[in-house]
Amino acid sequence: MKSISSKLASLVTMAGVWVATAAHAVQDLPGGPAVNQLNLHPAVTRIAQEQQYLHWMMLIICTVIFLGVFGVMFYSIWKHRKSRGHKAANFHESVTVEVLWTIVPFIIVILIALPATKVLVAQKDTTNADLTIKVTGYQWKWGYDYINGEGEGIGFVSTLDSSHRAMSDSGNVTDAPADYLLKVDHPMVVPVGKKVRVITTANDVIHSFMVPAFGIKQDAIPGFVRDTWFRADKAGDYYGQCVELCGKEHAYMPIHVKVVEAAEYSKWVDGQRKLAAAKLDDPTKVWDLADIVKRGEKVYAANCAACHQANGKGAGPIKPLDGSAVVLNTDHSQQLHILLAGAAGGAMPSWKQLSDTDLAAVASYTKNAWSNQTGQLVQPSEVVAERKK
Repeated sequence: MKSISSKLASLVTMAGVWVATAAHAVQDLPGGPAVNQLNLHPAVTRIAQEQQYLHWMMLIICTVIFLGVFGVMFYSIWKHRKSRGHKAANFHESVTVEVLWTIVPFIIVILIALPATKVLVAQKDTTNADLTIKVTGYQWKWGYDYINGEGEGIGFVSTLDSSHRAMSDSGNVTDAPADYLLKVDHPMVVPVGKKVRVITTANDVIHSFMVPAFGIKQDAIPGFVRDTWFRADKAGDYYGQCVELCGKEHAYMPIHVKVVEAAEYSKWVDGQRKLAAAKLDDPTKVWDLADIVKRGEKVYAANCAACHQANGKGAGPIKPLDGSAVVLNTDHSQQLHILLAGAAGGAMPSWKQLSDTDLAAVASYTKNAWSNQTGQLVQPSEVVAERKK
């Protein structure tokens, strides 16, 4: 019963977080929050439908019990009050009453536990999946690695759209779009009607992967793996959030799952593989400054600007890159070490998943952007050497 209670608590948490997000919505977002939303999100998986059935069934049962018990109690207090001349009765226990108030609650618990256990067991049955995706939580973004099924080998990082972050930082959200703070650069893409197993873990602190329309919420814990699954019955865009308080950028860690038809998914897989092949640059290639800085600007916008800002000034505990001694240093190893290993204390995650060329490009860009203008060039071969240390 404890595990069932925790699942129900998760449903309440999902509803509460989603209501908080909806409070900022200016219009309903299909697959996401709605204005003045109070109920759970419309379900697009069988599990989510059964969860909502359990939610309403238990709510009705609890409401009936509440009305019955307190109705009898208040009626008795009102009709038999002392001011009307009633006197307290003296009586001993009744075996019949004792038996009834033991058996009736037991039957109610069984009626609740049987369907709840059935759903709970189904939620954990991740066998025979058509597609397996490893989801890694980072501060503050999601990494998706397709490790089994069609699309095996594809991997990317999904980050909040930089324009939405800039809008949030400015405080001017009057004209915010319906997907405000839910738009990402690279959504997770899955085929409709296929069983998708999601393996969760984390790189730094505890995160939690939640998509209300799918009825899934699974913690992502460093050093551990957990799993869940879903099968979306309807194509569309569906949104979620990290629902474990994971640091100051917690509010900027959205989830976007794009469910598409089988043919469109195959087309997407083909495109991703071609894109990955194009990124397999020769790490021994010698770049000129203009070309590598141009590439680095794109890498920075996609992966770094969310925290360090487009102007390189940082924010709060996020250190500025404009004028940074580490960036300006002619010894490139210190900056490359931070990019590969992350900053001490977990303030910045490791970016070793990026290619050697991308890391060299973003390092070169930061050394020549804003007021830095050092003229320094970092070659991919330097990143290769730093990885080996």
